[in-house]
Amino acid sequence: MRNVGQRAVPFSLAACVGVVLMLSGCTTAAPTPTPTLSVSLTPTATPTPTPTGPALMPNGSAAQNLPYFTSIVDAVASGPQAAQGRAYIDALTAGGFDKSAMEVTQDLTTVGNQADSVQFSVKWKGECLVGQVGPSVPGPQARVLPLVPEGTCLVGQTRPIDW
Repeated sequence: MRNVGQRAVPFSLAACVGVVLMLSGCTTAAPTPTPTLSVSLTPTATPTPTPTGPALMPNGSAAQNLPYFTSIVDAVASGPQAAQGRAYIDALTAGGFDKSAMEVTQDLTTVGNQADSVQFSVKWKGECLVGQVGPSVPGPQARVLPLVPEGTCLVGQTRPIDW
């Protein structure tokens, strides 16, 4: 019996070791890592708004529209028709000003020489947007002035705007 008993201990020990090994083989493996989504933000340039420049303000005052008037005057003055009153009237009309509210002086003197200056205006809500260009003027000028007592913007003789 002793032999049987002695064999029983190693058998029991071997059985326990076998069970432990089997159970350790049955444990779940470490979970496989799930890929995580990582987002890296790369800085991008924010579009800069394009400056639009002055615009006609139909409900604005003459002073509020002076920058727009001036921008048109400057554009014409830098072009090939800088000494022609009609070019200013046409550009102001194209810019949205009312042609029937405009006045312009002569481009030429009575003997056919270029005038020392050409003046043009737009009557606007009881005031005048007045421009002046020409060889006697240091550069294109634009101002807001009051109406003259006759209800016009320019003093002296103006030419008809009949085109």
